[in-house]
Amino acid sequence: MNEFWLWFNTGTEHILDWNGYDHILYVMALCVLFSVKEWKKLLILVTAFTIGHSLTLAVSALNIFTMKQGIIEVLIPLTILFTCIVNLYYKNRLSSTSRNQSNNYTFNYALALVFGFIHGLGFSYLLRSMLGKEESVVFPLLSFNLGLEFGQLIIVTVMLLFSVFLTRFTRIKKSDYVFFISSAVFGIAFLLFVQRLKDL
Repeated sequence: MNEFWLWFNTGTEHILDWNGYDHILYVMALCVLFSVKEWKKLLILVTAFTIGHSLTLAVSALNIFTMKQGIIEVLIPLTILFTCIVNLYYKNRLSSTSRNQSNNYTFNYALALVFGFIHGLGFSYLLRSMLGKEESVVFPLLSFNLGLEFGQLIIVTVMLLFSVFLTRFTRIKKSDYVFFISSAVFGIAFLLFVQRLKDL
């Protein structure tokens, strides 16, 4: 049981560690469009991302498929940039009727799944670096992944609570909130992309 919590806490700390803020930025960008009332759609979106990164985390940790770490580190901020662009496209529809708001999220789900593949490869480097050569990977992989999901849910919860606060206690429109968060995340991710591209 202690071993479970070791790997669980490692996964949680990894995704919440501000030194690895690229994953935090992606989850922020992923859920900024959604309100508490749309939690089911957000759950589907987060599940798509989870499926994606769980698959590649497993195949990479098991050495079935690997990719050069530098390439993955460049691709991760690209997933953030593209997600922010999609958010800015959809933000103009937030002021329309709830029926219109609920449509056209299929593209987001597909993106979350594909981008999850990339983030899973990024997660795998920490896991593989901590595993001994003779150590079984299955139990640490499961525990580490559950920790990642817990950390991810913390980020999603904070974003939803922040959205509720803004919409209920300020005059900020949801579309303006989406624009501000997406633009800020885009700017940070762009700088990160340029820096990692230089280091490649």
